[in-house]
Amino acid sequence: MTDSSAFNFQTLHPDTIMDALFEQGIRVDSGLTPLNSFENRVYQFQDEDRKRYVVKFYRPYRWSPGQIEEEHQFALELQADEVPVAAPLHLNGNTLLRHNGFMYAVFPSLGGRQYETDNLDQMEWVGRYLGRIHQTGRRKPFSARPDMGLNEYLFEPREIFEQTHLIPSALKKSFLNATDALIAEIQLHWHTDFQPLRLHGDCHPGNILWRDGPLFVDLDDARNGPAVQDIWMLLNGDKAEQRMQLEMIVEAYEEFASFDSDEIALIEPLRAMRMVYYLAWIIRRWDDPAFPRNFPWITDEDYWRGQTATFKEQVRVLREPPLTLTPMY
Repeated sequence: MTDSSAFNFQTLHPDTIMDALFEQGIRVDSGLTPLNSFENRVYQFQDEDRKRYVVKFYRPYRWSPGQIEEEHQFALELQADEVPVAAPLHLNGNTLLRHNGFMYAVFPSLGGRQYETDNLDQMEWVGRYLGRIHQTGRRKPFSARPDMGLNEYLFEPREIFEQTHLIPSALKKSFLNATDALIAEIQLHWHTDFQPLRLHGDCHPGNILWRDGPLFVDLDDARNGPAVQDIWMLLNGDKAEQRMQLEMIVEAYEEFASFDSDEIALIEPLRAMRMVYYLAWIIRRWDDPAFPRNFPWITDEDYWRGQTATFKEQVRVLREPPLTLTPMY
């Protein structure tokens, strides 16, 4: 796949967006309100019948058409299984649409409140629906989308850190040493003795809205991987709190799908992999004007000292005993 690091959305003008929607028979009758998204460009709008929609323009070269269509198919399967998820609309027989070199999709606008991370009732509901998501996800794997693994989340980012000019030269060696130590520790704790399934992939609280229950949005990072990937980002607080939350989520989850408790040992490796991957993602996208504007601190020396310390601390965390579930008798 062509690297998208040098791409930006400078040619995606409001007129371009409205022309693309008009081609699908949708007349925009309001302004285009940008929604929070750095990887893609997402806008909410209202048509002449006062129906509200969201249009998502995908970053070119990140995913192939086939990979995006797999995301759409997964969302539509979940919707058919009565899982509350934002799924794309079929317009003129297609969910993946094209205009002026861009790929895009249109979704119904589904409002909701913010998911409350300290609300145990909401957490239990989310656990139950994650079981349902994974019940659907286990039917077949993605064939075009990748499997979650060390190459994409660690080794490729390490090369990016080596090559970037954004890390101050005086701090680069110590940061790379901390990165190498973290990668080595992750490798000691990572295993692939799990049954991969289609995941949401980025199931953090910001991708869950609350209506009369949870509504899952943004399957852009969907891929094959371990079930625990869609669980660990919901845990917060100290270790005792996280253990209690994990037990609650797993108990609710298992109303619909079995959970392999051996995957719990992957929580801290997955957390560390996300740290490395996220930082490399910002560097990859630095030529997009939105990134220097929204992440200005990345050129600051104190930021890189902090990241070095964070990576060292995560090595220590990885060496601690993992979370465990209370045995059931």
